[in-house]
Amino acid sequence: MMKYLLLPVLAFIAWSCNNQQDSYTKATDAQDAGREFIRASLDGDLKKAKFYMLKDSANLDLLETWKKKHYDKRSSEERRQYREAQIRPVSIQPVNDSLVNYIYTNSFKEKDTTVLSVVKVGDEWLVDFKQVHSWKH
Repeated sequence: MMKYLLLPVLAFIAWSCNNQQDSYTKATDAQDAGREFIRASLDGDLKKAKFYMLKDSANLDLLETWKKKHYDKRSSEERRQYREAQIRPVSIQPVNDSLVNYIYTNSFKEKDTTVLSVVKVGDEWLVDFKQVHSWKH
């Protein structure tokens, strides 16, 4: 009798864990997508960053390379400073109805200004990570 009860309980636990992992909300505008992607990147939450990113092979490879070459090499103190950093938007510039440049810096590295390209795909806004570049004001 006990083994018949165990299977539904285990299935429910597995389902609950999967639902909690994918509980991010789709971005309905470029500002939300940019902010969520940046926050996830500063926090080192690559799963969340990936959710708000345009998922093509180039972007996925770039994110993995960034993790290995940059994020993984940060000290624990530097990671803490990034997690505590505030996002400071400089400008949010619509290019057309499906492309927006989100220009920002953060309170930890204020001199490092970055431009994210945020694209609309269907009803969702996503960061095109391969289009990220530095910007001089």
